[in-house]
Amino acid sequence: MGQETPKVKQTRNNSLAVIDNRTGKQYSVPITHNSIPATFFKSIRAPAGPDGRPEDETERGLRVADRGFLNTAVIESAITYIDGERGILRYRGYPIEQLAENSTFLECAYLLIYGALPTRSQLSHFEREVLLHGIMHADATKFFGSFRYDAHPMAMLTSAFGYLGSYYEEANPSLQGQTLFTKCAKGDPEALQNMDKQIYRLIGKATTLAAMAYRVRQGREFVVPPTGMSYTESFLYQLDHLSPTDSFSASVSASSSPSPYKPHPVLARALDVLFILHADHEMNASSTTVLQTGSSLPDPYSAVAAGCASLYGPLHGGANEAVIRMLVAIGSPDNVPGFLAAVKRREKVLSGFGHRVYKTSDPRSFIIRKIANDVFAVTGPDPLLDTAMALHDAALKDDYFVSRKLAPNVDFWSGLIYRAMGFPMDFFPVLFVVPRVVGWVAHWRQMMLSPEGVKIWRPRQIYVGPSERSYVSFDEREAVQGPGKEPSAVVHSGMAKRRRLAEVGSLATGVKSKL
Repeated sequence: MGQETPKVKQTRNNSLAVIDNRTGKQYSVPITHNSIPATFFKSIRAPAGPDGRPEDETERGLRVADRGFLNTAVIESAITYIDGERGILRYRGYPIEQLAENSTFLECAYLLIYGALPTRSQLSHFEREVLLHGIMHADATKFFGSFRYDAHPMAMLTSAFGYLGSYYEEANPSLQGQTLFTKCAKGDPEALQNMDKQIYRLIGKATTLAAMAYRVRQGREFVVPPTGMSYTESFLYQLDHLSPTDSFSASVSASSSPSPYKPHPVLARALDVLFILHADHEMNASSTTVLQTGSSLPDPYSAVAAGCASLYGPLHGGANEAVIRMLVAIGSPDNVPGFLAAVKRREKVLSGFGHRVYKTSDPRSFIIRKIANDVFAVTGPDPLLDTAMALHDAALKDDYFVSRKLAPNVDFWSGLIYRAMGFPMDFFPVLFVVPRVVGWVAHWRQMMLSPEGVKIWRPRQIYVGPSERSYVSFDEREAVQGPGKEPSAVVHSGMAKRRRLAEVGSLATGVKSKL
């Protein structure tokens, strides 16, 4: 028998070998945490080819194109971990299932922001500070009163977070110096105390501002946050408590008084769990917006207002509202097969299924399904529930949706729960913002505490417009026409229409308009 060939021990090299076929050069790109630094590619340069555009800047190094940030890591984070292939969501390493079962929202808020589950005394201190900072300045009544009677609550809430920043000049790096929060990374106790105070304010006032946006739509007086209640109990109290000028209280005789209002414990706990599930979700659109804005070092209220505006979009915060509208449009379980057939023909949109990150079931959807049962046991089943169940079961048995990994997500059930609890559909995104403030401030704080400091986020672009061209006078220009290539003609009405007619009439008669 011949001798066996000895095995050669392979040494693992944590790098990526890249060959630039334009120049024949080979590069070694370091791999850290299964990622490569995008800035390395700036060193991969090549002369412009015969047909190369100067605007491609080949001599200045390669750029990495990633439309929509599909595979670009913008920050190192220790907050939230998601495994979309296996349906895993963890806050600081703790599975979301365990937190939803055993924790409270403010306990999870402490975990997300400070990195560890609190002791009893630590949680007590944090809860006390958050709840004490829920009270708003009296001027907020005038602020909310300035909105139209039918203003969308998200428009009010977005404005209100920006408005908050005008009250606290000690939280504004533009006024106090740009190291106001970044010096927290060096352990400056005064800076850390100042940062924590803004965090207490943002979390504490999130429910107050949301409740004010809710009540102003109803023409009802605002309610001061109560004492002795949990975070979600306080929120429900501010939404629903009857103030002395409300009709019910006014009808109560002077010799009697209504019982102190206490929200239903099942609804308060359900909302608490929903808040836990929505507290953070890694680098979603709104969290990224908060960090992008925060990287220029404004006050945290401005950064949160920007995140609120991002979440306002129907592709982010409006998904559960879209589910309800879809179910209403379907009408009944009998119409589900026809609706799914229309989805396959791309004539309809299936809302509440699939996720940008999860390629299997959303782990939050299982938790929220149980919460839905608890809520329906108290409120009674929603009339849309049968349609929702028929759609849920049919989609999960259909190879078309299974093969595309379109499983129910958290939005499929949350809208039904909010609807059963009596919230209007346009308030659903607000119920997303309130808990997500915690995730926003956790990521903002982590960035401010970075030992490397804060770099302003400045993405690159790939310019595909015209090369250099010379200015052309009016007489030599040719009109470029077509949809999207010139300003649209707007149909005017009301005062604008009358003024326009007056101007045209004055020109026609040669009389100078006095308007």
